[in-house]
Amino acid sequence: MRWVAIFEDNEGKESIRKEHSNAHFDYLAANRDKIVIAGGLRPAPDEWFCGGLWVMEVDSRDEAVNLAEADPFFKVGLRKGYRLLVWGKAPCYD
Repeated sequence: MRWVAIFEDNEGKESIRKEHSNAHFDYLAANRDKIVIAGGLRPAPDEWFCGGLWVMEVDSRDEAVNLAEADPFFKVGLRKGYRLLVWGKAPCYD
C-alpha cells in the first residue's frame, strides 16, 4: 500500500536541518525499501525548505507513522507535524 507523508517544518529551525541532515539522509537510505522517494519542499526555488514529502510502500498506516516519527528530523523537533494519505497512481502511469 502506498502512503504519502507531507511534513511541515517549524519556522526558524534552519540550524536543526543543517545539523541533522546527514543523520536524516542516512535514515532515508537505511529505509529505502519502504521510503521509495523523498525530498524537501520549498515555497519557491530560491527559498529555504519548509517541509518534505515521502512516498512510502508499507503494509499499514501504523508502519508509515513509525517510519515518519523515527526520522531524525522528527525526533529533534524540526518537524511541526505531518499528514499521512493513501496514494494510488493514475492508471496511465506504469
